[in-house]
Amino acid sequence: MKMNSLIAGIAVAGCALGLATPPRAAAQVSPSDFEALKKIVEQLSDKVQKLEQTHDQDQKTHQEDQQAIQKLERQLGETQLMATNAAQKADAAAQVQPVHALPSGPNASHDLTLAGDAEILFGRVHGQHGAFGLADYAPIFLYRAGDNILFEAGFDFTLSNGAGPNANTSAGTSFNFDLSFATLDYLINDYVTLVAGNMLLPLGTYSERSAGWLNKIPDNPLPRSVLPGLGVGAQLRGAIPIGAAGQMLAYSVYGVNGPSSVDGTGNSGSLDLGGNVGFLNNSRFNGTTTFANVGNLNGDPSGGARIGWFYPLKPHYDLELGASGQSGEWNNGGNLWSAFVLDAALHVSPYAEVKGEFIRTWVDTTDLGTIHPRGWWIQAAYKLAGLNLDFPMVNNIELVGRFDTLNDSLAPSTRTDRYTAGFVYYLTNTLMLEGDYEWLKPAGPGSSATPANEILCQLSYGF
Repeated sequence: MKMNSLIAGIAVAGCALGLATPPRAAAQVSPSDFEALKKIVEQLSDKVQKLEQTHDQDQKTHQEDQQAIQKLERQLGETQLMATNAAQKADAAAQVQPVHALPSGPNASHDLTLAGDAEILFGRVHGQHGAFGLADYAPIFLYRAGDNILFEAGFDFTLSNGAGPNANTSAGTSFNFDLSFATLDYLINDYVTLVAGNMLLPLGTYSERSAGWLNKIPDNPLPRSVLPGLGVGAQLRGAIPIGAAGQMLAYSVYGVNGPSSVDGTGNSGSLDLGGNVGFLNNSRFNGTTTFANVGNLNGDPSGGARIGWFYPLKPHYDLELGASGQSGEWNNGGNLWSAFVLDAALHVSPYAEVKGEFIRTWVDTTDLGTIHPRGWWIQAAYKLAGLNLDFPMVNNIELVGRFDTLNDSLAPSTRTDRYTAGFVYYLTNTLMLEGDYEWLKPAGPGSSATPANEILCQLSYGF
């Protein structure tokens, strides 16, 4: 409006000058009058130009304001979505792992939580009869003794055919009872926790995050067999935030008894990854007392560590990378056992994930020198709910695939490749039916087995 008023003013001024000056005197305009008029026109033109620039700047500022408003609206929508997802997860967690407080009273200020899982497995190997092969119940007890003192313990009750090391055998069946883990945790501060006991080792992430009913395939990846899953010792662990975008640097440093020898020798067949859990007292091998009152089955304890980087891209999109290792003697002869693990996990939506591990070990042996049992695995999963189909039964299905390979590095060595394709059907958020078909392909000069295919079905319940 200001710009239009100035233009109209210039026109009126021109008309007024024209009317005020007689036609016959037009040629008698003095140079000074002409210059004055010219100056007035130039000043008005400058004002018009400045007003146009101001108008353009106002338009640009308005556009930027609109873009900022749209960005804030998108961020608000994402925040509301994250809040909704967090509320849903909190509700699910409350249903999955209810906290049962002890009876009220002056001394009943502690919390006890019962969690765990139960599975029943059916399997059939090609060319053989199918059967229900496993019934497993694995409760986990979580006890909070104070603001910074926690205790957790997991157990395994397993019913299967044949006898095991802890089996009570009757009429062709075996009942096994095992202590899966038991640790005492002390929260030093927000970034450091002291863990001591029979610990799940942070060699990769599989032992801590994918075992039991959390695993979407009934059996474990083949190369996990060359790593110990547990260790008796102590650990410092925690996580440090990086910046304000949600990045985290997770770490753990630990010392444990480490692997041992089943017979005291350094032969390749004597390595025991999980048996070194405490003192020996008059242990006997082949009728002869080999160790007595020995505190460790090897020369020195083992040390290990893991460092991991978690990077959230946006809600439901994140990447995690980790590197871990452990090293120490595994017999009294000074033979060394070492392991190195790389792990990765990627979520590209609420419906798709990819994860895997690369595993390599070094074992100093008396009979074969240094051998390198190794392997790697990768697993992908996709929930069909991401297709947005109006079929509830389809939306409850998650497709799963995995490839894993293992080289035992013995003489002669055997490499085993396995391909797995399957699904998970979620009857509820904690009750699921898993079905898989596996192609097992042994190879290498040490392989005597023929390729075998297998069907596995498992009903799992987590609580």
